[in-house]
Order: sequence, then C-alpha cells, then structure tokens
Amino acid sequence: MAESSKEELVQLIKRFGAYLTVKMSNLFSISFQSLNSRSLGAVAGLAVAIIFTWRLLRSPGEPQRRQPKRQAPTSGSSAITSHSNAALVPPGVSSSSEDTRAQNVVDQFFQPVKPTLGQIVRQKLSEGRKVTCRLLGVILEESSPEELQKQATVRSSVLEVLLEITKFCDLYLMERILDDESETKVLLALEDAGVFTSGGLVKDKVLFSSTENGRISFVRQLEPDWHIDTNPEIVSQLARFIKYQLHISPTRTERSAANVFSSPSLEQFFGSV
Repeated sequence: MAESSKEELVQLIKRFGAYLTVKMSNLFSISFQSLNSRSLGAVAGLAVAIIFTWRLLRSPGEPQRRQPKRQAPTSGSSAITSHSNAALVPPGVSSSSEDTRAQNVVDQFFQPVKPTLGQIVRQKLSEGRKVTCRLLGVILEESSPEELQKQATVRSSVLEVLLEITKFCDLYLMERILDDESETKVLLALEDAGVFTSGGLVKDKVLFSSTENGRISFVRQLEPDWHIDTNPEIVSQLARFIKYQLHISPTRTERSAANVFSSPSLEQFFGSV
C-alpha cells in the first residue's frame, strides 16, 4: 500500500515538473528580458527542489535485509544461481535511463533562448525612445546628394532593422538635398520599400535641408537618444549634445568619444547579417 502511494506521488511530481517546464519555457520565450536575477534564481531553485524531491522519493524506502551467509555453490547449482541473480533487480535502484531523462528535463529547462531581432534592437539602443538617422550611406544605396538627383534606392539589407526600429522608437530620417526632385525620389523610394505602411514612420518625419549644418540643427532641436550618421565631423560636433551616436563607416575608425559607437553598416551593428 505504501509503495502504491509513493508511486502515485512520484507520478504527480513528474506531471507537475513537465507542466512547469512547459509554462516556464513559454514565459521565457515571450519575455525573457523582463525577468530579473532574483526571479530567475527563484525559478531555478524551484526546479532543483522538485528534482531533489523526486530523487529522494525514488530512493529505497527501507534498508535491504541482511543476506544470509552464502555457502559454496555446488557445480550443478552455480549456473542457476548466477542466472537468478542477474534476473533480480533491487526495487530501490534507479536505472540510468531514468536519470538521463531527468537530466534532459533540466537541460531543456535551462536552455538559452535566442533573442529576436526586436529584442536585440531594444537592447542595443539601451531602450532609447527617439532616434534620428541620416539617409545617404545608411538607409539608401546612394552616398552623395548628387546621386539623389538621378535616383534613390533603399538598401534591402537594412529594411528589416529599420522596420524594427520604427516599432519601438520615434524615428526621424534626414538628408541634405540639392533640389526638390531629389526629395520626391527619396520619398517615393521609401514608400515603395513599405517603410510608411509596414513601419511606424510617416512622411512628415523625413526631413530635408540644403546644408550639412541644417542636419545638425534638426538633431539638436529633436534631442534624440541616438543619432546615426556617416559624417565624422557631424558626429564629433554632436557628441557633447546627444546621449549616444552610431558612426557608420566602411573602414574601422577610432572612437571620438565614449558615447560614440561605430559599425560598417546599420544592420551589422544589430547583428542581422
């Protein structure tokens, strides 16, 4: 009767452990970053306690009886005795397969969850809520205002990151242009790429100026948490006014200030390529 009750309790703990593993895995995949170290420690402690209790209940409930002294087996009975000993398994001894299954449950519970691109964007931007970004050389394939007079092309590799930024941040795009036709080409390229429909960006947040100083003025007026630019002089001038900056440069450059980061491209900074 006692052995039956113990088995029922073990089965109940197994089911509860499996249920807890599924629930915790779902919770980790939805909002892993929202757990602080104290909450994570409590969950880990609970899992260890369950496994320890399970193994404790599976240990032998009573000491084994003393084996009577064996007499020297006769030649005729030695084969039968060895066969009987091999067939008998003590009831309290756990099998290696059960231990392996228990270890697999623990490994699955503590398996690291790969963060999504959205989570990486928020982490890299340090939860910044406002971002300003230059278009040429960052969002567009073109690198000069003269090229915009002919065409404007959105870089396909940056589009996914750009849309993620618009989900979490108040994004402003800006560029120096030489004529109104260039402005029209840029807005049309952004629209064709789906930036205004898939993301949270509106055309009123795409700003144009006729000089580089105009872009500096835009950034200082908006007071963003992050500014992204390719011009090292502008980055240097804004370093003491803006909390963080990202300098996009194909060649490795030295950091001009502690709050200035650098990367060959916007998508590489967020690890999406």
